[in-house]
Amino acid sequence: MVAISLIAMFSVSCTGDHSAVSSSGVKKAVATVKTDLNGNSVEQKAIMERIKRDNDPGSIKHLYIISAYSGQVIIYSTVKGKVTSSGKRLNPSQARDANGFGFRIEFPGSSSYFYTDEVLGDDGAYGSSSEYIFWIDSKGVYHQHYPSGGQIIHISDQPLAIKNVIINMEATDEK
Repeated sequence: MVAISLIAMFSVSCTGDHSAVSSSGVKKAVATVKTDLNGNSVEQKAIMERIKRDNDPGSIKHLYIISAYSGQVIIYSTVKGKVTSSGKRLNPSQARDANGFGFRIEFPGSSSYFYTDEVLGDDGAYGSSSEYIFWIDSKGVYHQHYPSGGQIIHISDQPLAIKNVIINMEATDEK
């Protein structure tokens, strides 16, 4: 009799509705997303276009750092290629040589294989966005910027029509 009760409880719990429900009783909503002929959503197409533009060799972009308080452009600079976060790396931050769990990676000069749990991003780099951004301008000058409170960062592939720029990184003399 106990065995029959346990089987009945198990079958009810395995076949019951396990949908997410809020404390007020509202169930999780589901939406249908239309896709193109390749099965891509509008969101996916936008991400693919951003990656394509970010990795276009020789592309020039325009970086504007704008004061959230005054609306003035604090810094303007061209960007050769793309603006990159300081948290991006070419290698994972952790790797191990045991048991082959995770993603297999190789390091130049080593005959051994290593493994990591980190996933290589769409841009071919490890890591996430971090405390500062860096870029190389159209003249080949390297820049770093640590955004802090009250700054809005805007990056465009076309220059914007603006009145004033407090610091124009393009105004530096070539050496």
